[in-house]
Amino acid sequence: MGERRVLLEGGEGEITEKKSRFIATLRPVSSEEEAGEFFAAMKKKYWDARHNCSAFVIGEDPPRTRCSDDGEPSGTAGRPMLEVLTGSGLVNAAVVVTRYFGGTLLGTGGLVRAYTAAVQEGLKNCVTGIEKDGCRLGLKFPYADESRVRNILRDRGCEPENSEYASDVYFECVIDKEKTDEFITKLTDGCGGRAAIEKLGDTVFLDKQFQ
Repeated sequence: MGERRVLLEGGEGEITEKKSRFIATLRPVSSEEEAGEFFAAMKKKYWDARHNCSAFVIGEDPPRTRCSDDGEPSGTAGRPMLEVLTGSGLVNAAVVVTRYFGGTLLGTGGLVRAYTAAVQEGLKNCVTGIEKDGCRLGLKFPYADESRVRNILRDRGCEPENSEYASDVYFECVIDKEKTDEFITKLTDGCGGRAAIEKLGDTVFLDKQFQ
């Protein structure tokens, strides 16, 4: 798994092609049920539209995907929409493109281009991020080593969480899972063996965010 691009905040985008309006709405989803509820809500919102085509990609190894042309010619809407999602590397994302028919037929090629462009436009107005697999660690060390520990954490782009000050200092932190052993060695050497380090479990963390 390692890392993945996720949808942090959904967005909308609209294009017009030969007087047909294509409105793309994207939302983060974590299950097929959640995606289904989103699709139903969009059909209710745009009840008077000619088509509400949909697609989602959920999970990894392999991802679960589904798409619907909702009455458009087969392969001209849902599949191109899904390909935009998968091509962008997104997981746990769903999209509905609503079409208000403008009176002019676009042909299969025109439909593919329009639905593709609508999703791309919607993505421009979303917030995405890179999510990574991490390991949560508990660190216990003498007060004299606090600045050294903070520097080691800072070098790895980490900030301590759940800090406690008693007879010793206690920090919790989340480290990139692939770099956990390297970090433990660095901290152990940096503190001269005075730091007690406990693996508290696997988690995920947001590494980067994009608007």
